[in-house]
Amino acid sequence: MRLVIARCSVDYVGRLTAHLPMAPRLILVKADGSVSIHADDRAFKPLNWMNPPCKLREDDGTWTVTHGKTGEKLILTIEEVLHDSSHELGVDPGLQKDGVEAHLQELLAEHITTLGDGWTLIRREYMTAIGPVDILCRDHLGGTVAVEIKRRGEIDGVEQLTRYLELLNRDPLLAPVKGVFAAQEIKPQARVLAVDRGIDCVTLDYDALRGIEPENPTLF
Repeated sequence: MRLVIARCSVDYVGRLTAHLPMAPRLILVKADGSVSIHADDRAFKPLNWMNPPCKLREDDGTWTVTHGKTGEKLILTIEEVLHDSSHELGVDPGLQKDGVEAHLQELLAEHITTLGDGWTLIRREYMTAIGPVDILCRDHLGGTVAVEIKRRGEIDGVEQLTRYLELLNRDPLLAPVKGVFAAQEIKPQARVLAVDRGIDCVTLDYDALRGIEPENPTLF
């Protein structure tokens, strides 16, 4: 990962246009090729970014990041570089789930038809370059589906699944890959973001998956 702190302005040129005026910012260039620009607020959310596949060209005072498929550009005008360093992070082992999440994954894999009649399991913990997908399966039409499982479904879980889907959809043997965000509880903001990105949301009943008969319907 390359970390650059610089005074820069940023212009996004494509289907939409956006401009960030000159200011000190953090620029992250990751091993997967993605480039994102951050301010000293907004938590993890970047001000602007370009997802892979993309190509970075550095000229004197100008960085141009071009998306390999759409041709959209992220143009950074660099006034001053305050810091520039690169670090080898290696392969990330992925987020370690708590006991309930791990058991939910095991149970859902065992009862994959909970998600739909005719669904079949490909495998649990399907490894990618950025970590393991909880469950990879096929729906009743034979389409590939990536399932991310949480005890409590929040925005960061949707973001995580989005990254997996972007990567998996580059594999011609799997694409197109749909996403399912499954949790015991899904926050309203996370549900809105998931739906906006074409990701289905499923609320899981832990007791029902364990075979304990509930008073109310078990899966919503």
